Amino acid sequence: MRPHETPPKAQTPAGVGLSTGAVAMRLGVAPATLRSWERRYGIGPAARVNGRHRRWLPQDIALLEEMCRLTSRGIPPAEAARAARLAAAGAPGGTPGPAGGAALRSPGGRDMLPLERARGECRGLARAAVRLDSEAVEDLLDRALSEHRCVTAWEEIIAPTLHAVGRKWATAGERYIEVEHLLSWLVSLALRGVPRRSPTRDVPPVLLAGAPGELHSLPLEALWAALGERGLPVRMFGPAVPPDALEAAVRRTGPSVVVVWAQSRTTAVPEVLSAVEDVEWGLRGARSRSRLLLAGPGWSSLPGAGSRRLTGLRSGLTLIENLLTGPGMPAGRGPAR
Repeated sequence: MRPHETPPKAQTPAGVGLSTGAVAMRLGVAPATLRSWERRYGIGPAARVNGRHRRWLPQDIALLEEMCRLTSRGIPPAEAARAARLAAAGAPGGTPGPAGGAALRSPGGRDMLPLERARGECRGLARAAVRLDSEAVEDLLDRALSEHRCVTAWEEIIAPTLHAVGRKWATAGERYIEVEHLLSWLVSLALRGVPRRSPTRDVPPVLLAGAPGELHSLPLEALWAALGERGLPVRMFGPAVPPDALEAAVRRTGPSVVVVWAQSRTTAVPEVLSAVEDVEWGLRGARSRSRLLLAGPGWSSLPGAGSRRLTGLRSGLTLIENLLTGPGMPAGRGPAR
């Protein structure tokens, strides 16, 4: 072999090591990023299956983890790749500081989001969010929603990561606000991209609205996406809907169920109850009222709210689905006349 020739990749049996997609999800980077690092800097798997398919072994993944740690500290990728290889070989000088000598923290150690018991996808999503790597966050969210569907992806991957970001922000001052904003925006975009089925039954729709003054609407958007994914009719009115606007929306659309989300006690105002339950809709002589369901922790202290409370996406979706498709649900009707 000539001095500058690259040695051939070692062969490994099928089933050994991880695929590029699995490693990307574990690390919170886009698969394209891993391929780019291999092409540009030689940070690639040591073995392949049948000489073609990449299989990342533990030592390869350790090298990638060091590469991610260094780039998250502001080190240019080429320098990070060199340092990661030196560190893997046990050579000195393998962990340089960031440009300009500033002591930045990596997303590991004290800066890692509190996700110790979460599934691997959560940790990958958290790492990508902390790095503000929007491309990787989008890719991980899309994969989670397509592979697990909306309810599982929300309850086991997205919501735990959002909660971890919120807890970290609460204990780290202003440092993680940008992480929360980026992640929330990309989660909203991903939920709106969930494929929607055409309604399978002609029943009055579900109306979704944020309580007056309530600006947090991601859980409501998750319910909207899950209803659409199952082919159930739904109309979203977004955050901070005033009581009079909610009453007008109920009167004009004639929904079978109204779900109002309140994150905090200050937005869980009792006027919402009368804005929905005191309104009749439908044709004269066949008036109906909508069923009001309250979602979110803000309603916990409101008197009389217990029987209307939704306690989670999965259970809430099941209840709504039973209300819409159960016996006795009339066909869809127009607004009040």
